[in-house]
Amino acid sequence: SLSRGQELGCRTTHCNLEVVQRSTLVFLATKPHILPGVLEEIRPAVESHHIVVSLVAGVTIHTLQRLLPPRTKVLRLMPNLPCVVQAGAMVFSRGAGAGAGDSALLKNLLSSCGLCEEVPESYIDIHTGLSGSGVAYVYLFAEALAEGAVKMGMPGALASKIAAQTLLGAAKMLLETGEHPAKLRGDVCTPGGTTIYALHQLEKGALRATVMNAVEAATNRACDMAKD
Repeated sequence: SLSRGQELGCRTTHCNLEVVQRSTLVFLATKPHILPGVLEEIRPAVESHHIVVSLVAGVTIHTLQRLLPPRTKVLRLMPNLPCVVQAGAMVFSRGAGAGAGDSALLKNLLSSCGLCEEVPESYIDIHTGLSGSGVAYVYLFAEALAEGAVKMGMPGALASKIAAQTLLGAAKMLLETGEHPAKLRGDVCTPGGTTIYALHQLEKGALRATVMNAVEAATNRACDMAKD
């Protein structure tokens, strides 16, 4: 029977060396502990025309460059889960061997998957805490929003759908208006209205400080994992 890749007209192989020999742009997407073995395997086939893009968490550009031939074009990419629905947030950094053209190629390829920005490598762990793990914070918030509506008498399925659409709409407005979140939040607050009463409760619950702490904790954990 045909594999999924063959059904889509993709050439497939079980040989990593063959992948490198037949490609110019190569993505590394392994578990961190497997990566050194993979790099050792493909190293003989990596040449000056290759662009090697690593998605491997915690592995620095310095390490990648050390394990590949000198002057290999290396880029480090950190995606997040919504890439699978073309609404991802990705950041990448390039090593010394990679040029502006290599960055432009990667950005162009990945733009179909969502937002893609080139950043200093020091931002990658922060991106992990903000956006990689941040997706889970948003799911927790969406769940809480819906549960609040269920408590007040709305059926769960409807509450979940409206909560998700509320998050989508709020995010879309942030991106399309370019306004600071505080400005858009202020626009929703009418004097003595429902929103300011609700926001008061969120402030009493220290929502802002808690979310900031979450981003900090995840970022620090990403840094620790890179050292292990």
